[in-house]
Amino acid sequence: MSVKYLSVGTAVSLRYTAPIFAAIFAIFILKEQVKPVQWVFFIVSFIGVLVLKGLDSQIDTFGLLLVLIAAILSGLVYIMINQIGQSEHPVVVVNYFMFTAMVLGAVLSIGNWVTPTGVEWPLLLSLGVFGYFGQIYMTKAFQTASTTIIAPLKYVEVIFSLLLGVALFNEIYTFWSLFGMVLIISGLVLNVWYKGRLKQ
Repeated sequence: MSVKYLSVGTAVSLRYTAPIFAAIFAIFILKEQVKPVQWVFFIVSFIGVLVLKGLDSQIDTFGLLLVLIAAILSGLVYIMINQIGQSEHPVVVVNYFMFTAMVLGAVLSIGNWVTPTGVEWPLLLSLGVFGYFGQIYMTKAFQTASTTIIAPLKYVEVIFSLLLGVALFNEIYTFWSLFGMVLIISGLVLNVWYKGRLKQ
């Protein structure tokens, strides 16, 4: 829903603050250790969010609220997947996820349903297929590695989303938008780098 109020690249950048919330949940639920320096990197990412909201007049407050709620819920989902571990096959986990999303989506669409037409049908089909396999691989990754390592790797999607937003929707980004995105991504990339050093 947030992409109705925000540009694609901005919405995706903000949604990927999810690892910050995943790290918080991981401390209490999975008993994972998060080093002080990792919190510094997470704060860098959060400053990126503040830059986007405080210095970019294009950012819609309601859209920002929606995407941050999505980030919190995504962080919790990462923990749930990690908690399941090897007990369930990734396809089983994804099927439960898709079924739940289908039911909730059907309920929320009551009174707002718009029947797709023409080219929208193959686009929606492609969205479903690519999303399904993307969820399978993401689920497998979270089942086999630490949440604080895997979650930040999803940040490369921000780059692709930004480029596609420009190419397909002619979106224009201000300096502060790009600067905020860079801060968000940098904080999480540094977190991955640091975790990698700890394992050496």
